Amino acid sequence: MRIDVVTLFPDFVRQCAAVGVVGRAQQRELLQVETWNPRDCTSDRHRTVDSSSYGGGPGMVMMIEPLRATLAVMRNAAPEPAHVIYLSPQGSRLTQGRVQALAKLPRIALLCGRYEGVDERLLAHEVDEELSIGDYVLSGGELVAAVIIDAVGRLQHGALNDAQSAEQDSFSDGLLDCPHYTKPVHDALGSVPEVLLSGDHAAIARWRLKQSLGRTWLRRPDLLARRGLDAESRALLDEFRREHASQEQARQDSAVDR
Repeated sequence: MRIDVVTLFPDFVRQCAAVGVVGRAQQRELLQVETWNPRDCTSDRHRTVDSSSYGGGPGMVMMIEPLRATLAVMRNAAPEPAHVIYLSPQGSRLTQGRVQALAKLPRIALLCGRYEGVDERLLAHEVDEELSIGDYVLSGGELVAAVIIDAVGRLQHGALNDAQSAEQDSFSDGLLDCPHYTKPVHDALGSVPEVLLSGDHAAIARWRLKQSLGRTWLRRPDLLARRGLDAESRALLDEFRREHASQEQARQDSAVDR
């Protein structure tokens, strides 16, 4: 897969994409990340990419021509058509489902805005989609680009040493991930649940599903409402709720005794 990033800060994007899973994916030639600086497509000696906003107001707006020229050069750099995404707090919220869909495309291009944003006319004619990672404002789209590169890059076949890691991630099946434990078995902070030490794979799978359902119910009930539950999942969630209520009651009783 190829990801092109249009940015005024190409070094930042390249550095973010050079480490960890995404860096290894590039080394294995599973992922290609290229950057394009709009300043390289300007014609004046100041390499101007922005101007004041018509109608007044604070801040500057990224101009059409440098971005249009950059996108044209970017598109011509590889034979695959690029799905162009503008990274904006006004875009649709990025979800794991959208990440999975993007990971299947041969090529995407990420347009990083700066200042007050990008001239609306360019967005209307050159952009296929707008994406946001949350209801807050950043100084530019580069951090968002790094998030998308990581989320999409790690899903490329062979990027992870264990492919099941991606399958068990939070949101992959519409639920939050279950708790995880490692050495030591016993610690002053608690012990590893016995079921995880049992070697009973069916029991472990059942426990993990129950914990995922319960954790989603506690933290993101909106996900449960969208996912829908079969009979087994409803039974496991009911079991988790009873156990959770019992634990909460025990904690309250202990606090009263103290």
